[in-house]
Amino acid sequence: QVQLVESGGGLVQPGGSLRLSCTASGFTFSLYSMSWYRQAPGKERELVATISRFGDTKNYADSVKGRFTISRSNDNNKVDLQMNSLAAEDTAVYYCSAIRISRYWGQGTQVTVSS
Repeated sequence: QVQLVESGGGLVQPGGSLRLSCTASGFTFSLYSMSWYRQAPGKERELVATISRFGDTKNYADSVKGRFTISRSNDNNKVDLQMNSLAAEDTAVYYCSAIRISRYWGQGTQVTVSS
């Protein structure tokens, strides 16, 4: 069955870094664009970053441009999100998502930025 499993979340101090990973299985990973979304408490889920099938196109939310980097490995069925210069406003549950015709979601990983 389709699975997207996120990892790498945790507690980090403001200004710190985290690297999230999402490992996919159960579908042909290279056929799907991949995205990271996040949802903070009391807020709607928002798109953070998207990467095209072969990684040649990347798009970011204005709030994370210059701080976050999305990357993927089609050989390893994995998409990563490198997050630098983290701030309290980045605190959220981060979700991995695959989209082509169908959309798949992971279960999410908590990122908490706090001193």
